[in-house]
Amino acid sequence: MTIPDSTYMMENGSIELPCTPEEEARIIQELISKAESNLKQGNLYYVISNRWFMDWQRYIRKPLGAYQFNEHATESLPSLLPNSANRPGRIDNSNIIIREADSGDDDPQLLRTLEEGRDYVLVPQEVWEKLSEWYKGGPALPRKMISVGDAKQLSVEVFPLCLNLFDTRDKSHKALRLSKKASLHELYTIVCRLKEIAPEKAHIWDYFDKRKHTKLVASNQTLEDSNLQMDQDILLEVQPEGSLPSGFGFDSTGNDLALVPVEPLRSSVTIAGGPTLSNGFSTGYSSNAYQGSSLNSSYGDMEDGYDSLRPASKGERGGLAGLSNLGNTCFMNSALQCLVHTPPLVEYFLQDYTDEINRQNPLGMHGELALAFGELLRKLWSSGRTPVAPRAFKGKLGRFAPQFSGYNQHDSQELLAFLLDGLHEDLNRVKQKPYFETKDSDGRPDEEVANELWRYHRARNDSVIVDICQGQYKSTLVCPDCNKISITFDPFMYLSLPLPSTVTKTMTVTVFYSDGSGLPMPYTVTVLKHGYIKDLAQALEIACCLRIDEYLLLAEVYDHRVFRYFENPTEILNSVKDDEHIVAYRLPKRVAQLTRLEISHRYLEKCIIDSSKASERKLFLTPLVTFLEDPHSGADIDFAVHKVLAPLRRKAFISLAPGLKDGAENGSPSETIEVPMNSCTIQFGCEGQSTECIDPVGNSSMELTFHLCLTDERGTNCRPVTKDTVIEPVRMQKVILDWTEKEYELYDASYLKDLPEVHKSGLTVKKTKQEAISLFSCLEAFLKEEPLGPDDMWYCPRCKEHRQASKKLDLWRLPDILVFHLKRFSYSRWLKNKLDTFVNFPIHNLDLSKYVKSTDLSESSHVYELYAISNHYGGLGGGHYTAYCKLIDDDRWYHFDDSHVSPVAESDIKTSAAYVLFYRRVKAQQNGVVGGSFQCHRNS
Repeated sequence: MTIPDSTYMMENGSIELPCTPEEEARIIQELISKAESNLKQGNLYYVISNRWFMDWQRYIRKPLGAYQFNEHATESLPSLLPNSANRPGRIDNSNIIIREADSGDDDPQLLRTLEEGRDYVLVPQEVWEKLSEWYKGGPALPRKMISVGDAKQLSVEVFPLCLNLFDTRDKSHKALRLSKKASLHELYTIVCRLKEIAPEKAHIWDYFDKRKHTKLVASNQTLEDSNLQMDQDILLEVQPEGSLPSGFGFDSTGNDLALVPVEPLRSSVTIAGGPTLSNGFSTGYSSNAYQGSSLNSSYGDMEDGYDSLRPASKGERGGLAGLSNLGNTCFMNSALQCLVHTPPLVEYFLQDYTDEINRQNPLGMHGELALAFGELLRKLWSSGRTPVAPRAFKGKLGRFAPQFSGYNQHDSQELLAFLLDGLHEDLNRVKQKPYFETKDSDGRPDEEVANELWRYHRARNDSVIVDICQGQYKSTLVCPDCNKISITFDPFMYLSLPLPSTVTKTMTVTVFYSDGSGLPMPYTVTVLKHGYIKDLAQALEIACCLRIDEYLLLAEVYDHRVFRYFENPTEILNSVKDDEHIVAYRLPKRVAQLTRLEISHRYLEKCIIDSSKASERKLFLTPLVTFLEDPHSGADIDFAVHKVLAPLRRKAFISLAPGLKDGAENGSPSETIEVPMNSCTIQFGCEGQSTECIDPVGNSSMELTFHLCLTDERGTNCRPVTKDTVIEPVRMQKVILDWTEKEYELYDASYLKDLPEVHKSGLTVKKTKQEAISLFSCLEAFLKEEPLGPDDMWYCPRCKEHRQASKKLDLWRLPDILVFHLKRFSYSRWLKNKLDTFVNFPIHNLDLSKYVKSTDLSESSHVYELYAISNHYGGLGGGHYTAYCKLIDDDRWYHFDDSHVSPVAESDIKTSAAYVLFYRRVKAQQNGVVGGSFQCHRNS
């Protein structure tokens, strides 16, 4: 039997007729849409290697995200998704799992270094079953969807909690994998079944860091709420026959074992206001005896039952304790060390701040984040050099900020922003926020507007964080159309500074005249390597002597088409590859009121004498862009094409009358030299639609100078242009110009061929070394005026339209603690990048006086000194965070690398890894003494 080419012989000998690539894409899209509409806890998702998944996407020619199709990606990423001739093979997940020989486990486990999108994708169960039916292979890697955080956000638990069970009887170890949402009762059930012991004889301990912490009682409490961490130990003790465990006895019925307090209480009042058991957990969860307490019982799971509210003092060698890494938590440890070494926060959280807790704030976390942070700070300042495991704090963090849950690497600055905002809301002294209606500046003095808005802000936001960390900047917006000026004064918690690059590169761009006034000309300009499209445009404007009434429209040309226009001035230049071809069209600034005309070129690949055969036409040359003023008919397009091609006209065929005479028929020159036509018959066909676009002799389109057809965005449909073709008023009109032998004779096409590449790097070119930049240059780049991006348009109250206004920032009011975030990470549609630029920042005497525009003399000092740095080493795929912190009392710097703490010389803290800088204000000199203390101004 002959097997059709469209079928496949399966391993079992059966023959399967697979779907076409288009049908596969449609079926999977429907399954994904169905799964998205039925998201709920417990749904199964499957992990698939991104390597295989990308092969499948190439085959179906439709890029998919994890959950939805990206309809436009096929057009925008042709080079990334070339059409594959073959169907992909079996599903192969071998590159994302630990080899069985290494894992020692029948259940294949994922490598811990994997990242979603880069290494794997998640697909709903129905999608996996369909792909598995079509392609077989595996292994299957199912994962459950769980709810995370107080907001109950749904998330797929890719990496379940792994616990190492240590059996005291035979000293054996066994890895257990459970969901972090599994209960302690489930843990007991699994352990007892595995070890074949009765549940009443098993006692499991939290054995973190090889020390007994808490006896885990079989209950509905989750493993996450029990502060169990990834890869930590749990200890199994088995009660011998005929004995009773310490602390256990029969209950009132004499039938079962019950937990009773057997040790003196650690303190008469816990954080939660209730008594504690010896394991540090509160019994106040179901008790009504302490309803009068200022805090509810949900705060009873702090680190080792430590009392966070009583006044405390710094212990001996306080502030030198490290933080244990709980699994990729170096980002958290770095940010926390900087905060717990902030002098005013140390003073505040070592005092009794009970009255400051705001449990009713709907924007806060019921005071729990502030309590967890306060307790951790106290523990770090009282434990000497003993490292602290911030397990309870991480549990609170994952509960209120699910984006930081799990064990993936995150950004220390993003965590810092969340902590500062969360601590402020938990400690906000304002219980009922008043409502204020902000007014426009309307020409009022800046001081009056700034003070008014600051009063409004402080009336709603009053906390220790606002007291010490919040400043105010002036924002000026100018409408580009009506010149409306809007001035606002906004608070800030930190300043995110761009890193202006000093590394340059040359870029070659071909500039075209849209009005036909000159020949295209390539220009090579020097720009910052990490600059923006607006920087390239500005360099080209100078190079080509752009007129004041013109602007440059930059575009990438790919396969003789305009692949994309660079209309976002803030797009980074790194998105432009060296081997791409970039052009710039000189257009009038008033082009917004005109119709832009894009002209592509086609040629007949070969003359076919037999007119019954379809002619194949292909695109060639560089597209041209011009404009139409109030177009009505095809004659207007014909005239525009004639005008933009005029500079390419060969000298032998220049019209004796360079202009067009009134009444010249069809807009053609009044007198030209006739060009003999080739005897080859030309067929004017459109690719894919030859029957619709053939223009036989005698058609009215022959009245025009050129053979043109209107086309759509994709260039797949076309309609012949005649003299009377009605042109609709649209923003963009695309046409295709079919070149006949007449055009070849009249025009020199060489000017539109062989565009130069953007950058040609020779073997002798030396790499430019990145020079150091100063913190002041970063600040000036942050404060300079620049246009808003297209995605951040401003609504002009005068124009009643969204405008791409220009924005200028100025510092107005500075806080006591000033935090600078250096924007080393850049993200765009095309790539991610990290800048390792060395920033030279002052350690002492950072004077910002000239940048502060306020004339208020009450701020006595704008001079700062550095006291902490959050560092990031490595790249985007991985990396490590550490911190440098100064102990103010000792006047010494220390390096905090997770649990390891070591002294460091002040001269060594300036590195290219500096990511977040922490400065404190140097108080003005009074009575011969320079003030260095901080006060929390609660009524400022």
